[in-house]
Amino acid sequence: MKGKLITLEGIDGSGKSTITGRLKSNPVFYEFVFTREPTTGWIGEAVNRAIHSDTDDLAELLLFTADHAEHISKLIIPALKSGKNVISDRYSGSRYAYQGMTLKNRFADPMKWIQDIHKNWTVDPDLTILFDIEPGIAVERCGNRGDKTKFEKISFLEGVRANYLRLARENPERFVIIDTHRSVDEIEADVISTIFSLLR
Repeated sequence: MKGKLITLEGIDGSGKSTITGRLKSNPVFYEFVFTREPTTGWIGEAVNRAIHSDTDDLAELLLFTADHAEHISKLIIPALKSGKNVISDRYSGSRYAYQGMTLKNRFADPMKWIQDIHKNWTVDPDLTILFDIEPGIAVERCGNRGDKTKFEKISFLEGVRANYLRLARENPERFVIIDTHRSVDEIEADVISTIFSLLR
């Protein structure tokens, strides 16, 4: 039986990575494959270098897309075909939402343009959990980190959040929005319940 692809999305500071860490350490998810984008491969490393530099925004998108293609080919498809359920911390939704903002002055509808270049080869998730939070609160959380990037500004994150909510409206059959203004325990319980509702 083919496995399911579950993706976790949200703006920086939404608590997404914290919950991912909790899921990884939960015995219930022992047989799941956990992964992330950007990946830890050499293309993913190039993406991270681009994020922390003044790389052209379009070039940055293409690096993200190349990393995504490698990720799908080498990990996602083999895992799903073997019947494994996969949880990815960030996936194509991040690209549509974030690069949809960085390229807003280059294309009339940058998010659609980015989605179009993924057509016919990407693997669509069976479930996308969107960790939703007010950007101001998210930036406060990010302020405790030492690796702030150009993506961690309130005005920018407001646009990214709007893009994510647009994706959720356009794909209601697979998006579930989780309010992350609550305690980590409450968020984790909702996420686990959502995942197992898909797998029943």
